[in-house]
Amino acid sequence: MPAEVPAPGPDDITLVRRAQKEDLAAYDELIRRYQQRIYATLYHMTSNHEDANDLTQEAFIKAYSALKSFKGDSSFYTWVYRIAVNKTINFLKQRKNRYAMSLDDLDFSAENDPDLVALISDKTPRRAAGLAELQEKLNAAMQKLSEQHRMVVTLHDVQGLSHEEIGQIMDCNVGTVRSRLFYARQQLQGFLSDYLK
Repeated sequence: MPAEVPAPGPDDITLVRRAQKEDLAAYDELIRRYQQRIYATLYHMTSNHEDANDLTQEAFIKAYSALKSFKGDSSFYTWVYRIAVNKTINFLKQRKNRYAMSLDDLDFSAENDPDLVALISDKTPRRAAGLAELQEKLNAAMQKLSEQHRMVVTLHDVQGLSHEEIGQIMDCNVGTVRSRLFYARQQLQGFLSDYLK
């Protein structure tokens, strides 16, 4: 007799329908599914853990209060990403002072990024210092991009979303997404050219 495979959980639309009927456990499951991805996107946009945490929480609160109006025209995660990204763009416009990334933030990012962990597996002080410097330069370069360009790079290159998904989140067509991505990468390359020589 073959071993029983546990049934996968309910799909997003089922959870949304239950959450619309005030089933908090269903909404908790939606949060559990997407909180880390949204947090990672917002962190790359803000370069600040506290801001990313606050904005992620605010986005899910706003999404819950607007859940009755969710019609299912897009996927739930595209819808909640759009809420989170819009909140973050508004936050960045209001924020007057740019905060520098702290060394703790650099350590946290390095420890939680599998590619970086693999890169510094021997953890020599020289390599760690070089990696921290590169991350600092990349963060500074990302902060020089406009919010729209930073968002498209984060959603595509960091989160791995498709051009179509990004278009839904950013409320623009796929051609605009491609052009913003191309332009943002050109700018980043220019900002980092001295460091990468």
